[in-house]
Amino acid sequence: MIANEHEIDTTEQAFVSALIARSSELAHVITVARAFRAMVRGQRAGELDGWLSTADGTGLAGFAYGLKRDLAAVRAALSLPWSTGPVEGQVSKLKTIKRMMNGRGGFDLLRHRVLAAA
Repeated sequence: MIANEHEIDTTEQAFVSALIARSSELAHVITVARAFRAMVRGQRAGELDGWLSTADGTGLAGFAYGLKRDLAAVRAALSLPWSTGPVEGQVSKLKTIKRMMNGRGGFDLLRHRVLAAA
């Protein structure tokens, strides 16, 4: 669980504590994941390089490698105030409507369904 202790109930806290007690490696991964979560939520792009080097030796190395592949976009996401969330929501809504049509109907029907759903 990467959620902070105060965000989960006591049963989940006990479970996470038991996992951490049994594996120091897992404890380190959870700490690194929580640091990433705090960095993203706080939009602290200055901490990215340090986090990437820390993550390289953990179970999050593959994730860190993926971030390094598009480092400019990750830095922009952490430092700029813009978000593509609303756009992504509209794209998901459109894809859901399109999937419900099961490949039947053309663009005109899709257009009418999207406009009707709005």
